[in-house]
Amino acid sequence: MYEPVPRQPVPDARDFPYVVDDPEWARRHGYGSDLDRKREEISTEGVNERYFRSLPQERRAPAIAAANGSRPDGLSARAPDGLKISRSPDGCQSQAERGLYPDLAAWFQARVTVDSLPPLRGGQVIADGEFRGATRKWSVCMNAAGYVFQDPAAARAALPPPDRPFPREREVAMAVAEAGCARSSGLAETAARLDRKYDTELREKYGHDVTAWLRFRLDALPRARAVVEADAER
Repeated sequence: MYEPVPRQPVPDARDFPYVVDDPEWARRHGYGSDLDRKREEISTEGVNERYFRSLPQERRAPAIAAANGSRPDGLSARAPDGLKISRSPDGCQSQAERGLYPDLAAWFQARVTVDSLPPLRGGQVIADGEFRGATRKWSVCMNAAGYVFQDPAAARAALPPPDRPFPREREVAMAVAEAGCARSSGLAETAARLDRKYDTELREKYGHDVTAWLRFRLDALPRARAVVEADAER
């Protein structure tokens, strides 16, 4: 039996695509290794994962096929970078989504496009000359604090895996220094401004799919509400 799970199962988890820029969050979580471990535990020890693992071996593969479809193709969409994304139009996931979005193929195309925009936007921000200039100032600030990194990506690459993190004091101190330098150097403000700029440009460029994605979601609200209400009456 499948149990719904929250979209964000670890409420305090945050993504910092360019630089950690919240000193208070950094004081609580460092770089978030504690939250990463919680997410990993949920992904491997959640109720649905435990259910599939509890099935006899001969039933496990059919159960997974029922949930996801027997073959990961048949439903395809083209991402903005040209990559073809495919999955099964069958299975419980697709059946459930078809109940919300009757034109599943159009919904899938719109979703693939919208899901692809954040990494595209991130690449544009990082390549921008203003971002690189602010990064140099951030690097000077970090060097003065005792951390020699060319950019935030280098700091992230220096972190050990979440299951073998730095001692908490060390992780927190480094993250707090990064967040403080992100603000004092202007990198946090520059990254946020450029992120908004390129987000606007990409949403205009791919406006057809973005508008379709929004329309599909709005149209699905009455159907989703009916499903929830019917489930509550059981």
